Amino acid sequence: MINFKKARDRMVETQLISRGIRNPRVLEAMRKVPRHLFVDEALRDQAYSDYPLPIGDKQTISQPYIVALMTETLDLQGHEKVLEIGTGSGYQAAILAELADRVFTIERYPNLAYRANQVLQKLGYKNIVTRVADGTLGWPDEAPFDGILVTAGAPRIPQPLVDQLAPEGRLVIPLGDRLSQELALVERTEKGIHQTYLGGVRFVDLVGKWGWEG
Repeated sequence: MINFKKARDRMVETQLISRGIRNPRVLEAMRKVPRHLFVDEALRDQAYSDYPLPIGDKQTISQPYIVALMTETLDLQGHEKVLEIGTGSGYQAAILAELADRVFTIERYPNLAYRANQVLQKLGYKNIVTRVADGTLGWPDEAPFDGILVTAGAPRIPQPLVDQLAPEGRLVIPLGDRLSQELALVERTEKGIHQTYLGGVRFVDLVGKWGWEG
């Protein structure tokens, strides 16, 4: 029988802290959220391993380190309104919900959105709202957002997401081709939009009007 709490603690020590994740709130969230509940029961023994796992519809739950890195890059303090593009399993939304005031998350596959919402409700999250839609268009009715996190690789930065960033807001998005991307931080500053690149990653395709064709 796997001790999932010990597995989470080991994940944080060996995969996150050892690679430079330092934000104590991010580390605490990664220790707390039961990642194994967001994957199929047959894969639960691999839930805290150092690689992504399939969740259906050719989508994946991201590697724990990448989840932590993207979350840490948003630099959340607790009062923010955050938009996630690509709900997937719901795990990233749960991590964000531990760190922000409100989380709005969009998924284009209805069955993934349904399953994620079921898990999030069972875990008692009250500050997450889900929607099935084209995530590249953002969520205009709820904009602006202090943070936007995109969990799929894009050929370009979707302009609607930039438009929906609050002043001093941060957008974290993988940019590149369909085989590999660079993780980008896009910040709205007084002087305009500023981009910083954080290293190579590999994500599933961001599909939609401002992404790849399905």
